[in-house]
Amino acid sequence: MGIQLTAIHWVYLVFIVFILALLIRRRDTTMICVTGILALGLLATATLSGSVSGIFNSFVYATKELLGTIMIISIIVAMSRILIITGINETMVSPLTRFLRTPAMAYWGIGLIMMVTSFFFWPSPAVALVGAVLLPVAVRVGLPALGAAMAMNLFGHGIALSGDYIIQGAPKLTADAAGLPVSSVMQASIPLVIVMGVVTTVTAFWMMRRDQKNGTWRDGLVTAQGTAGPLSAAGTGDDGQVHMSAGLRKALAIAIPLLFLLDVIAMFMLHLQGGDATALVGGTAVLILIVITLLAHRGQGQGLEKITAYLIEGFIFGFKVFGPVIPIAAFFYLGDSAFTELFGQVLPDGSHGIVNDLGVALADHVPLNGAVGAVTLTVIGAITGLDGSGFSGISLAGSIAGLFAAAIHSGAATLTALGQVAAIWVGGGTLIPWALIPAAAICGVSPFELARRNLKPVLLGLAAMTLTAMLLV
Repeated sequence: MGIQLTAIHWVYLVFIVFILALLIRRRDTTMICVTGILALGLLATATLSGSVSGIFNSFVYATKELLGTIMIISIIVAMSRILIITGINETMVSPLTRFLRTPAMAYWGIGLIMMVTSFFFWPSPAVALVGAVLLPVAVRVGLPALGAAMAMNLFGHGIALSGDYIIQGAPKLTADAAGLPVSSVMQASIPLVIVMGVVTTVTAFWMMRRDQKNGTWRDGLVTAQGTAGPLSAAGTGDDGQVHMSAGLRKALAIAIPLLFLLDVIAMFMLHLQGGDATALVGGTAVLILIVITLLAHRGQGQGLEKITAYLIEGFIFGFKVFGPVIPIAAFFYLGDSAFTELFGQVLPDGSHGIVNDLGVALADHVPLNGAVGAVTLTVIGAITGLDGSGFSGISLAGSIAGLFAAAIHSGAATLTALGQVAAIWVGGGTLIPWALIPAAAICGVSPFELARRNLKPVLLGLAAMTLTAMLLV
């Protein structure tokens, strides 16, 4: 016999519907999430003070759960800043420019370099690391600036960010919401990310070459410069290059990739995943930041102060990105073990959390199968990405994947990964214009034209990925 659903279960379900409705209308969901937490707290504690306190406590809970992810992103951005102003990033990437001799080589070369860089640095700082160096080379060999922006977008904000196999921020969010190990979600996402990535990038390239031959290509240029990265406008007020000898810069440009390569080797050798792998990358980035900052500012005697300044800049970026995520995550964490931890044992005996209970009830009343679950998760992931964050809704995707998997008794990891990949491809920076600004800005093209160019390839990729998930569930 299934778990008896209570008012708490129904209220939680109603608020999920409200949140989806707001996302479809591209409205902010923070207020509705806070209202949902308040309503659930009122039902659980039957006191106004307990429900109001529950809002703050749920925010603290969500922040604790997300803190590792926020920290690694902040540290990577801080390190990227010093690499940019010392010119080390240019030295790191410049040897690769000799391989970009044709438009096709430039498209695939920029894309693959952006993907690899984004795995370690995340796409936003990677745009600054890669774009400023490779864009002039690509344009010189005949690749349009918009084509370069598409490549950076699809490979960085699409393939690399949706899988997120090194930093592991995205799979941790979805795995936690679905109650699964991070490793299982990452493993399940590999075929989905491959199918999505191949279909999308090949389609985008084919459409670009077709339109160029037909004379219907529009580059959507909005500025002539296209060399100012998104990180150059904010931060320490030290926007100029910091002088560093060519020999030292070259030595550091070799040492930094080697250090991260050693991290990857250590992950495989020591079986480090999830938080342990993130900690290794984060600690390495902090040490790189400290050493390079001390070397770069040693002549001015400001090295110690600059370390703090770069870290502050990184933390500002990190909390700006995750500010909208925390209230949403706070609500969706209540669907699992967080509810009992914050409000006590008020769910029925035998309950395994609100979401799991709803899944069991759904299995008793609604005929679900893998195909229906796959299509639904893709649609939900895409809808949650409409806010242009990519990350704010993947907790919802994880929760619903857990619900569906409980109903059909299989495919939990695949459905969770499917929702994650769909949400990040749509909202992480390939379709929503305001999320495309970093790549569009560095290439000097219109974010709206870039979104229009990405639309058909991404939709085809989502369809192909959904079909693949149906076979795997």
